[in-house]
Amino acid sequence: MSESYFVWDVNKEIWHIFGAIGLRWYSLMFVGGFLLGTYMFGSFLRKEGKRDDYRDSLLMHMVLGTIIGARLGHCLFYAPGYYLSNPLEILKVWEGGLASHGGYLGVALSIWIFSRKHKELTFLWLTDRLCILSLMVGGFIRIGNFFNSEILGKVADVPWAVVFKQVDPLPRHPTQLYEAAGYLIISAILYGIYRLADRKPVEGRILGFCFLFGFSFRLFIETFKENQEIFENDMALNMGQLLSIPYILVGIILIIGVQKMPCCNRNVLKESTGKR
Repeated sequence: MSESYFVWDVNKEIWHIFGAIGLRWYSLMFVGGFLLGTYMFGSFLRKEGKRDDYRDSLLMHMVLGTIIGARLGHCLFYAPGYYLSNPLEILKVWEGGLASHGGYLGVALSIWIFSRKHKELTFLWLTDRLCILSLMVGGFIRIGNFFNSEILGKVADVPWAVVFKQVDPLPRHPTQLYEAAGYLIISAILYGIYRLADRKPVEGRILGFCFLFGFSFRLFIETFKENQEIFENDMALNMGQLLSIPYILVGIILIIGVQKMPCCNRNVLKESTGKR
């Protein structure tokens, strides 16, 4: 092994007290990302003339949606046999095992529930703005994965390879940082599209670009990552790639604007039939 490789051996915990109780870098990135996203969403609301007292309630919906969705996604996508046979193991979130694709579904469901309670903010209006922030938060979470020495890249012989000393002595692609950089860049691009539309994009179109750019990037970056489960070794595309394809297709549909067609738009249907 070349001595030029960067060796990563940082403690996962920032500090701890009473044995298992402590603060981890991953938790700091997770919570910090959500708090920053919540602050920025408040800015969206104010600049578009909306009430900004939705933030705390929406934050709780999204945090719960992310954790529950990501945990169920990991259990059902990657090891359904084990977790369905041992359902109580699903509750052990602290032992690790969160799937981002499940987290996205959980966030979408939590936003839908929130929009049903606050009908002045439609589901697509919310998702267009929140997807910008969700990718940003995803970037923070991947930095947390780097601190945890998890979601490892494949063995690599490149100058920027990283040896995760707590895992093994092999130099690997720092795919956590690749993903973090990609998500933050795409988040900035989506914000640029939002501003080019004068903060009034066609509802659902920003979400469409988010799905298209974000999951196309995920499809690509998975080629540098180790498979998370053994069964993926015999697959042409791993589970992360397979789960990205439906999101990409939905993204293309939203960009085209199918959601604005009369057949798919409830408001247009109401106006055409004279119902209010």
